[in-house]
Amino acid sequence: MLTLFSIPKPFEGPIAEIQLNSLRSWVALGADVQVVLVGDEQGTADAADSLGVEHVPLSLRNEHGTPRLDAAFAQADVVARHPLRCFVNADIVLLDDFLPAVRRAATVGDRFLMVGRTVDLDGVTPAELGDPARLRGRAAVAGVPRGAAALDYFVFPAGLFGELPPFLVGRAGFDNWLVWRARQEGPVIDASARVLAIHQSHDYAHLAGGMDEAYYGEEASRNSRLVGGRDHVYTIHDASHRLRGDGGVRRNYGSILRVRETVRKAAWKLGRR
Repeated sequence: MLTLFSIPKPFEGPIAEIQLNSLRSWVALGADVQVVLVGDEQGTADAADSLGVEHVPLSLRNEHGTPRLDAAFAQADVVARHPLRCFVNADIVLLDDFLPAVRRAATVGDRFLMVGRTVDLDGVTPAELGDPARLRGRAAVAGVPRGAAALDYFVFPAGLFGELPPFLVGRAGFDNWLVWRARQEGPVIDASARVLAIHQSHDYAHLAGGMDEAYYGEEASRNSRLVGGRDHVYTIHDASHRLRGDGGVRRNYGSILRVRETVRKAAWKLGRR
């Protein structure tokens, strides 16, 4: 049904266990999901081998060794066995509500994108992964919903985005562009009410310059130029449809004229004063 692929960070330090947790949750989705790790970061091949998932190298990086998104998508296409793709960040835990949501979203049209908010949660353990009800309960109490601009998973049919710009992975901007590009092709579906996707809290020790580098550094500026202007920076508020908790799909009227996104940006600017 679905080829799920990700570009992990090096498997070292605390992020190693976080990424292994994510991998375990993806494998637990079942035989309908092909899991592919893309890249050559330290420990990636070993992690793929230990959990019985596929691994492919990454052919293109920039001069600093940062992976390129277009190359990763192309590498995943080479080995993909299913017409639907899911690009997901390697710190995201997916549970048994994910595939039913994908199946429902796919009924909206042949060319669609499914995204959704994630919930920030500290200290997910392998024991919790084996007890989804327990994990859901803790997420309901201690989890913090991430903002509308934080995009961590993308479900789409092969070829939806066409030729991708050479965005740099792990730097700001490309995720918002993907939502904008998908809106030019068909429905974008916000599955937040239907899917509990857990973002495992972590620092940015893997990146020289930390979070500031990821969002405001020179490579983030490169991504920003490739995005093509603020009109191409879309968030979950720009989803044309919403997947309800009962499985129904309804139009998101707040996306018309970008009303909710305009309110979000205004509130953000006021908060910085």
